[in-house]
Amino acid sequence: MPPVQRRIVISGPIVVKDLADQLGTKATELIKRLISLGVMVGVNHELDKETAVIVATEMGAEVEERASVEEREELLLQGEEDRPEDLRERPPVVTVMGHVDHGKTSLLDRIRSTRVTQSEAGGITQHIGASVIEWHGRPIVFLDTPGHEAFTAMRARGAQVTDIAVLVVAANDGVMPQTVEAINHAKAANVPIVVAINKIDLPDANPDRVRTELAEHGVIPDAWGGDVMMVPVSARTGEGIDQLLEAILLQADMMELKANPNRRASGTIIEAQLDRGRGPVATVLVNRGTLRVGDVFLSGSVYGRVRALINDRGERVKEVGPSMPVEVLGFNQLPEAGDDFVILEDERQAKSIADARANRSRQAQEGGNRGVSLDEFYQRLKDEAVRDLNLVIKADVHGSAEALAQSVVKLSNEEARVRVLHTGVGSVTESDVMLAQASGAIIIGFGVGIESKARQLAEREHVDIRQYRIIYEALDDVKQALSGLLSPKYQELFLGRAEVREVFRVPKVGAVGGCYVTEGKVLRSAQVRVIRDGAVVHTGAIASLKRFKDDVREVASGYECGIGLEKFNDIKVGDIFEVYTQEEVKASAS
Repeated sequence: MPPVQRRIVISGPIVVKDLADQLGTKATELIKRLISLGVMVGVNHELDKETAVIVATEMGAEVEERASVEEREELLLQGEEDRPEDLRERPPVVTVMGHVDHGKTSLLDRIRSTRVTQSEAGGITQHIGASVIEWHGRPIVFLDTPGHEAFTAMRARGAQVTDIAVLVVAANDGVMPQTVEAINHAKAANVPIVVAINKIDLPDANPDRVRTELAEHGVIPDAWGGDVMMVPVSARTGEGIDQLLEAILLQADMMELKANPNRRASGTIIEAQLDRGRGPVATVLVNRGTLRVGDVFLSGSVYGRVRALINDRGERVKEVGPSMPVEVLGFNQLPEAGDDFVILEDERQAKSIADARANRSRQAQEGGNRGVSLDEFYQRLKDEAVRDLNLVIKADVHGSAEALAQSVVKLSNEEARVRVLHTGVGSVTESDVMLAQASGAIIIGFGVGIESKARQLAEREHVDIRQYRIIYEALDDVKQALSGLLSPKYQELFLGRAEVREVFRVPKVGAVGGCYVTEGKVLRSAQVRVIRDGAVVHTGAIASLKRFKDDVREVASGYECGIGLEKFNDIKVGDIFEVYTQEEVKASAS
């Protein structure tokens, strides 16, 4: 076959048929050439840009590579790189995290009330999801995110807004499950931690115990040769607040936080809500440049012109610089928290990019898959795209979680390593799913259930949750993922859940649960997992399913039924029956 004498332009992924048309050759010829290069494809397969360029060049065509629409957009939105001499110091952005009753809010309130500028004293602070305080003439920005869930939700959307995480731990309580969760979320995001040991005014306060417990979780105090500053404080009396602010600024100085204020602004949406009088309003954290009234902006697939800027003290301002939070009016519809916020030259440009993004996100949703599954990991490992298998482990008891975490980490090999981002006890929660989604992790549940909302979120975001009762089965799956062996396996299909409201003892049959189906449906032929206080106490088959006195094949959500289980009589009121089936999944041959 003579070489192709053509000059073609390739700007992104292209379908085999279209590339053949551009080259002026038959699709069969192109497919033959691709197969000789080791790429097995059909006529309607999409080739990535690199492969298309290689095969077209091989066939003798002169290829001009152009940036794709997305790449051109990205370059336009990024703007030019800042020169080092244009960078100026910027204030640190701090998120306060910690266990639920350890005093996050009261600590923030105390910092705010003692550190606001004099002009605001007696004024009403408008809540915009962030506040700026000044200490020794230096501003610090505190984000009022409700703990690590919001922190992770923003990371899941690619937004890295926080510079420093302040971890609040009560001196009388020590490290609690949510404290550990917060540590793991901060570590996964590579955000340095400053610890505030709160409530030191209480008689049973024991700051040293807190330091020891934190050290056990890899947060080593600087006094012990680690790199984490720990400051004893009392939100109630105000003791130690100065030292905490000093520690935050010291940490910020070490990070050398800088930005160029003399350019078009860009930032991140922290929160957005519909205001009755003012329409859609969003709080933006500017990360570089200066934002001014009248600027044309783009945020996700929403665009508009800045009508007004309102700072954290409720005052209207004309402009704001890097690291500053500000409320922006002028959106035509509500953006999402975590979206980027970029200033463009004109409205036409903003509208065309917003429309293109909206179309892409529609297409992505139709065929989209955001999470990563164990099967994809095998596949991507073959394609050498993945090097880390991230896991979130939840188990029924602490010992199992630790044992499983230690065992899976040992499975790491030269090709891929296992990283355990978080271990915890109890059911798989929404927070676990958000962490997994943000980090491309897989969740392993060991003898635990999955909360209803967590399951829905996992399905929506395509996060893979694997449930096991035997440690070897979990290790086996991970080992196979790491070695890229993909054997036919069974996939679990969740059908529904039922709650035991009463227990009946039936002669010759045993215990029967009088159940109410709260979600999905119950099938007579299905398997059932009995969950009590978040832990799995039994897995097995359904022996009988009745509506009133009749045997039935299935019962839908919202109805009552009697469920008897094979080889299990210890049914108790309050038990949750999770009903599922197993389907064999053929291994993908590619």
